[in-house]
Amino acid sequence: MLIGPYDIAPNVLLAPMAGVTDKPFRQLCKRLGAGLAASEMTISDPRFWNTRKSLHRMDHAGEPAPISVQIAGTEPRQLAEAARYNVDHGAQIIDINMGCPAKKVCNAWAGSALMRDEALVARILEAVVAAVEVPVTLKIRTGWDCDHRNGPAIARIAQQAGIAALAVHGRTRDQHYTGLAEYDTIAAIKAVLSIPVIANGDIDSPRKAAAVLRHTGCDAVMVGRAAQGNPWIFGRIAHYLATGEELPPPSLEFVRDTLLGHLHELHAFYGQPQGVRIARKHLGWYAKDHPESAAFRAVVNRAETAEAQIALTGDYFDALIAGVPPSLADAA
Repeated sequence: MLIGPYDIAPNVLLAPMAGVTDKPFRQLCKRLGAGLAASEMTISDPRFWNTRKSLHRMDHAGEPAPISVQIAGTEPRQLAEAARYNVDHGAQIIDINMGCPAKKVCNAWAGSALMRDEALVARILEAVVAAVEVPVTLKIRTGWDCDHRNGPAIARIAQQAGIAALAVHGRTRDQHYTGLAEYDTIAAIKAVLSIPVIANGDIDSPRKAAAVLRHTGCDAVMVGRAAQGNPWIFGRIAHYLATGEELPPPSLEFVRDTLLGHLHELHAFYGQPQGVRIARKHLGWYAKDHPESAAFRAVVNRAETAEAQIALTGDYFDALIAGVPPSLADAA
C-alpha cells in the first residue's frame, strides 16, 4: 500500500490512541511488525504547542520513517498551520482526526463531531492538503449515529480534496467503543474510492484481520485497543496474511523481555515519576491474561521508582516462567 511516496509494509497499522501511542509504544510496535504508527492526537491550537505534553507528543527523534503525526481541531486555517508546524518538526505524513468520539473532543466540534458538517470537512481537508507537500491522511467513523452513516459522503469529499489514504473505524460516533464494529459501510466506502482505504475496529487476531480484508476489500487493517499489552499482534497478523499460517503465542520469556524493554524506554523518555506513572496502565495490559494478574497489578502499582517497578515485574514473570507462584505477598 502506498501513501504518497511511502510503501507501507506490512499493511497492518497501529491506530493513533491518545495516552497510548507515545514514542516508546510506536517504536515498539514498529519493531514488532507495524507498517505504520501514527502519533497521539496533537492539538492544532498553537497556544499549547510548548506544553510538556505537546513537546512529548511532537518528539519524533530516532523514529523510523515514515513519521505520521495526527492533528485535531476545527478551524481550517489553524489546522493548516498545525500541519506546516509538524512537517517542519519531522512529520512525513499528516493525519487528520475526524474519528475520535471523546466527549471533550466532540464538545469542541473536533474529532468525529466534524462529520456533522460536510462543508466544513471539505474546507479543512482542502486547507491542510494545500498547506503541506507531504501526504495527508484522514481517520473517520462510519457516521455520526445509526441514522446518519455519512461515511461514504465524507470519503468522496476526502478523495476530491486530495487525501492520500483514508482510515475508517466501523462504528458511528455515538457508539463510542460499544457494540460490534460493522464493516458493510467500510466496504461501501472502499467501493467508491480509488485511494487506499484502511479498515479499523475490533481487529484483534490474525484471522479477524484476514476476514475484515476479505469483507471490505480494503488495502490494510488498523489495530488499536487489541495492541495494548499485545504489541506483537502486528507481526502475527502480517505473518498470517502472508502465509496463511498462525504463529504460536509468544513465550513468557519474550513477553517478559518485551515488557521490561518497554518499561526502560518509558522511564528514559518521560523520566521519574511520570514514566513510572504512565507505565502502570501498560503493566496492567501486559499482565491481564496471566495468573495472579490482579495481585501483581495491586503490588506493582504501588511502586514509586523505576527500579522497584522493573524488579517487581521481572520477579513476577520469572516466577511464571519457573512455574512457581509469584511471591506477591512478600513483595507487598
